[in-house]
Amino acid sequence: MTVTIIGAGLGGLVLAGVLHRHGIPVAVLEAEASPAARRQGGMLDIHPWNGQPALEAAGLGEGFRRLVLPGRESSRIVDRDGTVLLDRPDDGTGERPEVQRGELRQLLLDALPPGTVHWGHKVTGARALGGGEHEVSLADGRSLVTSLLVGADGAWSKVRPLLSAATPEYVGVTVVETFLFDGDTRHPATAKAVGAGALYALAPGKGIVAHRESGGTLHTYAQLFKPQDWLADADAATVTARVAEEFAGWAPELTALITGSDVPPVLRRLCTLPAGHRWDRVPGVTLLGDAAHLMPPNGEGANLAMLDGAELGQALAAHPGDVEAALAEYERAMFSRAAAEADDEDVYAIMFGEDAPHSMVALFTGAAG
Repeated sequence: MTVTIIGAGLGGLVLAGVLHRHGIPVAVLEAEASPAARRQGGMLDIHPWNGQPALEAAGLGEGFRRLVLPGRESSRIVDRDGTVLLDRPDDGTGERPEVQRGELRQLLLDALPPGTVHWGHKVTGARALGGGEHEVSLADGRSLVTSLLVGADGAWSKVRPLLSAATPEYVGVTVVETFLFDGDTRHPATAKAVGAGALYALAPGKGIVAHRESGGTLHTYAQLFKPQDWLADADAATVTARVAEEFAGWAPELTALITGSDVPPVLRRLCTLPAGHRWDRVPGVTLLGDAAHLMPPNGEGANLAMLDGAELGQALAAHPGDVEAALAEYERAMFSRAAAEADDEDVYAIMFGEDAPHSMVALFTGAAG
């Protein structure tokens, strides 16, 4: 059996790691040219009910624990004036230790034999050949055939059309990502406002969410309810100016997270697949992570993707010679897990609803509802 994984994100790499531990040959095709081709996102809280067991299954529990940044489980909620409404320090008893996504990805990469990940292999499509085999087409004109194809290639998966006609839909929230480096020295008031971990500065329809990363980096996501074409084709300066206008009158130590960015702002539009997305079993192919169950960010996406990868790898190892039994077992559990997550509270309605930021305080304190 040859397992071909499309996408070297966390879920695909956990799957590759579990397969490698069980002696199952695997290749990962990744469009990016190298591990350093782009920033790998910010902080991730790794949960004991999904992300941590997944890393243990890949043999990386100890390595993960070495990456944990102390104190980052602290959180703070403020209003637009910077008034602190809730301040929760990290007292060491939390269950969701924080790591940096890029460091976690590198840990997963380092655990794989050299050559497992094929960088610069951009997949443009895939087609069924019969008998569970699939042909994968690459942007450079090459193609390859695999007996098991796994789409771990995110929201706009090139593998998903083999299984489902579903496509992601915009949820109404646009996110603008910025970074302030060496914040404690260069932006002391803003660094103090963010605190030791996460900051939620919220109001109805908009908010600024920031995290303290290593080295004093302040990583920010300005989030706004906007039409899908808002700021379409705008240059970086225009994006910064327009987003800053949306937060006019807010405390300057908060707006500096946007206007003081040391990198051009990155604009993203949040999308989701239909709640309860699933498909009928198709021989020789499956999906994991956002390719299977894309949802707006709620703290679970990366954790779910890693658990998907771990459980798929374990199912394949437990059913040698019977790929279809393994895929059916994996998909049953994955569908149920994703549907349960989709049924959870809409955190965006809480964060940015009419009663924000007090609705978020109620969520944190258990007083919601």
